[in-house]
Amino acid sequence: MDNITITCKSDADDIPDMTEKIQMIQRQTDYDENSAREKLIQQNGDPIKVIKDFMGISDKKATAKKTLNQEIYRQLRSKLDNSIKDYNVKQNEKLIEEIKNNNS
Repeated sequence: MDNITITCKSDADDIPDMTEKIQMIQRQTDYDENSAREKLIQQNGDPIKVIKDFMGISDKKATAKKTLNQEIYRQLRSKLDNSIKDYNVKQNEKLIEEIKNNNS
């Protein structure tokens, strides 16, 4: 029969790494050791996320990548929409002015 050894990684193995991360967080923020440890645990051990959270920097939302043709047509639609809105406003102003002139 073969001898099989199973080992589990404990938190004791991560203590030097954890203290290093906590010290980095303390240097970049005004958290004390306990709050830095709590925040680090909340952010799954990522000190960069803790520091960004402290500074109020949110993660960027992934924007949908558009092809060149999609972007061209989006800009054309936008330009034409703005043009027709301006035209309609001018026509309304012209109509109001004609009504005033006819009533006078």
